[in-house]
Amino acid sequence: MIVKDTPAGYGIVSRLFHWLMAIAIFGLFGLGWWMVGLDYYSPYYVSAPDFHRAAGIILFIALLARIVWRVMNTKPDDADLTPLERKASWVVHWGFYPLLIALSISGYLIATPDGRPIDVFGWFSVPSIIQQKGLEDTAGLVHWVLAYTVMVLAAVHTLGALKHHIVDKHTTLKRMWSGPPAQK
Repeated sequence: MIVKDTPAGYGIVSRLFHWLMAIAIFGLFGLGWWMVGLDYYSPYYVSAPDFHRAAGIILFIALLARIVWRVMNTKPDDADLTPLERKASWVVHWGFYPLLIALSISGYLIATPDGRPIDVFGWFSVPSIIQQKGLEDTAGLVHWVLAYTVMVLAAVHTLGALKHHIVDKHTTLKRMWSGPPAQK
């Protein structure tokens, strides 16, 4: 098992970051979409947002670690892409990071303007640093727009990966799933 990325493919750490974060992002989107329809009498009215906030903090920490990991690693070869595809790939991949950072910050600002910290599964708390009445409404709108923007970008990313795999017969998706070929 190859840990670090190589020119031939992605190591296990990058692949775990990619797939686990994808699951978490889609899961948090689905949970957020579902929980905004909860009424005060729902048994999940408090627990769903608590879980969403805590998981969002964990995702934010993982995102920061992933960015550091990506910067410190070799980039797998993308010579099979056209210059336009290479540029689009760069824009989509690096576009995710600021969007997800802004999404996390806006979520934090929804939850904390009343001065209460965010409890992260009882492991630690993230304190409120900005107390401002009404901030949660603006942050909520920004969070909503960013969440849908991330979903659109994820759809573009997925369609691009499938196009490379099915139409172009490139190994991009295989390298993200299986990693680089074993060295002999």
